[in-house]
Amino acid sequence: MDETLDLIQWAAFALSLLAAWLVASTREHRRNIGFWVFLLSNVAWTVWGMHTSAYALIALQVCLAALNIRGLSKTK
Repeated sequence: MDETLDLIQWAAFALSLLAAWLVASTREHRRNIGFWVFLLSNVAWTVWGMHTSAYALIALQVCLAALNIRGLSKTK
């Protein structure tokens, strides 16, 4: 189980990079998808942060999720 949770870190990393690439797109639809992918990465980072007791990381992800929700509302 610990190895699976440790792999979440790499999935979160990949999701964050993909989301950043999508949000930088000139196409509104891709930017919108990017914010959803960022939210998924926030969840993945939070799960990994809980597993490793990284409370500052969890707090950061909550704040970033709020910003991503704001970004979603602005792309519609």
